[in-house]
Amino acid sequence: MSAAAEPAAATVPDQPTPDCPPPDCPLCPRLVAYRAQNRASFPDWHNAPVPSFGPLDARLLIVGLAPGLRGANRTGRPFTGDFAGVLLYETLLKHGFAVGRYGAEPTDGLSLVDCRIVNAVRCVPPANLPEPAEIRACNPFLKSEIAAVPTLRAVLALGVVAHQAVLRAAGEKLSKFGFAHGAMHRLDGLTLHDSYHVSRYNTNTGRLTSEMFDAVVTTIRNGV
Repeated sequence: MSAAAEPAAATVPDQPTPDCPPPDCPLCPRLVAYRAQNRASFPDWHNAPVPSFGPLDARLLIVGLAPGLRGANRTGRPFTGDFAGVLLYETLLKHGFAVGRYGAEPTDGLSLVDCRIVNAVRCVPPANLPEPAEIRACNPFLKSEIAAVPTLRAVLALGVVAHQAVLRAAGEKLSKFGFAHGAMHRLDGLTLHDSYHVSRYNTNTGRLTSEMFDAVVTTIRNGV
């Protein structure tokens, strides 16, 4: 997408949402420096921790890795504006977890139904890869996110990093629940579902097909 065609960025809220770090969260020095760099280069973008998307009475929470530079970091809405959002939101629309139309911008009118989306790391990392210390530093926000949704019954982890972040937030041992696409894990009051991440790399290489992802969401739909 060319710069001229890019949608307008979302407005950074003056106050942090209850589940999100403040716009100038200082916890991860590398991410703070990258955030400042992006604010200088792209001043009209979100360039801040990305808040969750979806209602607080949801039964499904989807956990991704981190905002994409030209996706959620630009638009301020998870999985919005980059390739990964296409498969994710089209599948959610198909299964009734979303209504409206996904237009790859936060003003497209898309709404989530019984579903909420968040990332394990709220700030965009260089090369789209957060470091272990950054994942741990952001984990309390994921723990608070899970606690803030009392109706929650299922969590969908997109990739092994999200899988492990959910286990940490739930106080579970990582060694007890191995990641595998299509796996289901019974936690205390929750079912954790695993899927490969809906990234361009995974879909282009065939590691994740639309049919594979649809099967996971179908299982969740039938279970919640």
